[in-house]
Amino acid sequence: MKNVVERALNLIIYLLETPRPVTAEEIRWTVAGYGDQTDEAFHRMFERDKIVLKRLGVPLKRQAVDAWEVDFGYTVDPDEYAIAEPALTAEERAALSLAARMVRLGGSPAGLGALLKLGGMERSVGIEPLGADLGPEGGALGGLFEAITGHRQVAFDYRGAPRSLSPYALAHRRGRWYVAGMTSDGERVYRVDRINKLRVSEAAAISKPPGFDVKRLMAAQPWETGPDPAVEAKIRFDADVAWWAARTLGLEAPDGELEATIPVSNRDALVGWALSFGDSAEVLEPADLRDEIVRRARAAMGGAL
Repeated sequence: MKNVVERALNLIIYLLETPRPVTAEEIRWTVAGYGDQTDEAFHRMFERDKIVLKRLGVPLKRQAVDAWEVDFGYTVDPDEYAIAEPALTAEERAALSLAARMVRLGGSPAGLGALLKLGGMERSVGIEPLGADLGPEGGALGGLFEAITGHRQVAFDYRGAPRSLSPYALAHRRGRWYVAGMTSDGERVYRVDRINKLRVSEAAAISKPPGFDVKRLMAAQPWETGPDPAVEAKIRFDADVAWWAARTLGLEAPDGELEATIPVSNRDALVGWALSFGDSAEVLEPADLRDEIVRRARAAMGGAL
C-alpha cells in the first residue's frame, strides 16, 4: 500500500507540473515506481493507478497528443484539481487560528502556514502557541496505538522495572499521555513518556473485558492506580492549603486544617503531590512513606533539612 500511495502522489505531481498531455510511455520512464516493470506489469499497474486517482477525485483526462489522434496522453488541469476557495468569515479564521495554537504535538505547535493559505489570520491574533503540549512520546505512543488497534500485548521498562500489559486504551490528561490496561495484578495506568524499550507481542490477540472503563480509571487520582502494593496514607494539610487539597480529593472544604486518609497504589505520584504543598502538608502514616518524603525533601534542599 505504501508503494501505491507514493507512486500515485508522484504521478499526480508529474501530471500537474506537465503543461501538455503525456503518454503512458513517458509516464513509465519518468515517474518513479514504473520503470523497472515489464510491459505487461506496467500496463496492469498503470490501469490500477488510474482507477485510484479517479476514486480520489483527481480530474484525470485522456487527450490526443496530435492532430491525427494517433497517440493519446494524460493530463490533470491544476485549476480543476485545486480546492475551491473556502471564503471563511473573519470569525471562522479567528477560530481556526485559536484551534491551531491550542495544540502542540511532539513539542511543536501546529503549522500556521496553512492558515495563511485559507485567508490569513486576524490582526488581533498572535502566532504564539497556546494550550497543552501533547508531548514528545513519539515512538512509544505510536507503538501503543498499534498494539491497541491490533489487540496485542506489550512489554516495556517502567521506572527501571520490566512490565507486561494488555493495553486497552490511550488517554490524555493534563498535558500527558497515558496507556490503560490490565496486568496480572489488575488494572493499571502508565505514563507514556516514562515507558522505555516498548515491545509489541506477535502472540494471539487479546480482548478487552466487558467491564473495563478507561474513563473511570482516568478519573481516579494518579496515586490511586499504579504498580505498588495498596496502602492507606494519612496526610494533614494546613488551613491555608486545606481548601485546595479538599478540592483535589473531592472532599468538602474544611474551616481549618484538613486530615485525610488516601488510598495509594502509586507512591511516587503521591510523594510528588504532597511535596507540592511544601511544609503546609505532613504525611502522618505510614512511616515508610513519611520517611520517603523527608528523604526527597532533603535532597531537594541539598540536605539542609
